[in-house]
Amino acid sequence: MTLHQVSFTVNGKKVSVEVEPRQTLADVLRGQLGLTGTHLGCEHGVCGACTIIVNGEPARGCLMLGVQAEGAEILTVEGASPDEGLSLIQEALREFHGLQCGFCTPGMVMALHHLFSVNTSPTEEEIKEAISGQLCRCTGYQGIVNAAKAVAQRLQAQQ
Repeated sequence: MTLHQVSFTVNGKKVSVEVEPRQTLADVLRGQLGLTGTHLGCEHGVCGACTIIVNGEPARGCLMLGVQAEGAEILTVEGASPDEGLSLIQEALREFHGLQCGFCTPGMVMALHHLFSVNTSPTEEEIKEAISGQLCRCTGYQGIVNAAKAVAQRLQAQQ
């Protein structure tokens, strides 16, 4: 099997890895870089558990090949979280019971992270649209929406 050298930036750190042509970016992040917060659920791009931010846009890590990451700027849930404690999004999800089993949580955090990076005061409909690609089998989504609304209120209070 021919390996390809791929260099990119993940969570602000430049990395270079050898990847197989068929290896997904999610597998590279998890297996080679130890960034296991990127969860693999369906591996078909449906569930959203593997959502990461690539060059400023949400992407499914299970649908992107590692070789496609060449030169990219990637943000994972580890990079969107403070070194200690929880991010504003994570804290709100905890406070408003927006997580249960936690499997979808990293992808949900990344979807919301992207939303708040482009819109600090989204409407409830915009929040629902932002998380529409994230499947959660436990919460019923209302806690997640309430958490996102709380984040928006807190961001507005900071401005």
